[in-house]
Amino acid sequence: MKTTLLAGAALLALAAVPAQAQLVASANDAKARLINGMTVIAASPPADTVTVFDFSATPPRQVAEVEAPVSVVGPPSSITLTPDERLVLVTANQRIDPANDSRTVPHNVLSVIDLRATPPAVVQTLETGRGPAGIAVNRTGTLALVANREAGTVSVFRIRDGRLEAVGTVEIGPAATGVSAVAITPDGRHALVTRDGDFFIHVLAINGENVTRTNRTISAGLRPYGIGIAPDGTWAAVANIGRGGGDEDTISLISLRGDPATWRVVHTLTVGQTPEGITVSPDGKLVAVTVMNGSNKAENSPFRGPGLVRTYRVENMRFVPAGEGRVGTWSQGAVFNTAGRMMMVGNMVEQSLNVFSVAEDGALAPVGQTLPLPGGSAALGSAPR
Repeated sequence: MKTTLLAGAALLALAAVPAQAQLVASANDAKARLINGMTVIAASPPADTVTVFDFSATPPRQVAEVEAPVSVVGPPSSITLTPDERLVLVTANQRIDPANDSRTVPHNVLSVIDLRATPPAVVQTLETGRGPAGIAVNRTGTLALVANREAGTVSVFRIRDGRLEAVGTVEIGPAATGVSAVAITPDGRHALVTRDGDFFIHVLAINGENVTRTNRTISAGLRPYGIGIAPDGTWAAVANIGRGGGDEDTISLISLRGDPATWRVVHTLTVGQTPEGITVSPDGKLVAVTVMNGSNKAENSPFRGPGLVRTYRVENMRFVPAGEGRVGTWSQGAVFNTAGRMMMVGNMVEQSLNVFSVAEDGALAPVGQTLPLPGGSAALGSAPR
């Protein structure tokens, strides 16, 4: 694996005092290109990469770049860090077809990058179910869950001493269920799994390393996809991406108060075409949504528009519109810094990250910094907080 190490002194300092860093990782898909609304595979593309930034710096400072397989297919929650910011975990939903390099086929790997290695490197490549997509780590950094989009399952991994080990698989449903993203509650006792194939969110129970499917499913909007949970565990926000036909799509707020049998959607709000990514601020006051807004459609489409990121306050268990900013084309993930006053958004076509300042009320302002990447930003992730 090729590794590029930048700002080496900063990374060595990170190894000594990891709690002081604010790392963000971008999964960069170098294969996929968007040509007039159609996804094509580049001829002889360079390797996919993971780029890591220190978001405590102004401007954010790149500290490492490592080759690892990634994929834009699936929700932009396919990358995360462990709470100690030692490991980056990233899934690859697709790979180039060995028999036909103009198309992709489902992959089944999870890469583990150790940022304390010298230089940072992929230290494990683990098998998942077919088509791994979203990934989540619990707050204690002992368990990782991977949603396998082409298998209808969730893979369970133990995290110990800087390495992962497969310890189980949870059957959610047939492959058509479309298991997409997963989020773990702050207390580590439950997880929510989106099923965009049949429009449900499934509740899982967690007892140590034993993860089981409960009978509780929650109905949200059309094709629930990305999902995030508030730091206090009282609610979750899910992005309903719809069918991509030009309709205005929605996000839903799920109350997580009380027994899981009573968890339910309490508010749904229209946000625009294809809310691809969704994330919750560390203080639990804001939700940010990347809205494709038709930016991924053909130039002559009546539904084509500029990519957007929108923020919403959560007040009295309702979404309240707060801010809006222009982003790039076919934009995917978003992530807040630890203070919740800065935000990054990843762009596939421009192969870049936009940076915004975030006011206390959720208003957004571009800071004029565009961070270049070696591939399209397919997902953004940080440590659970």
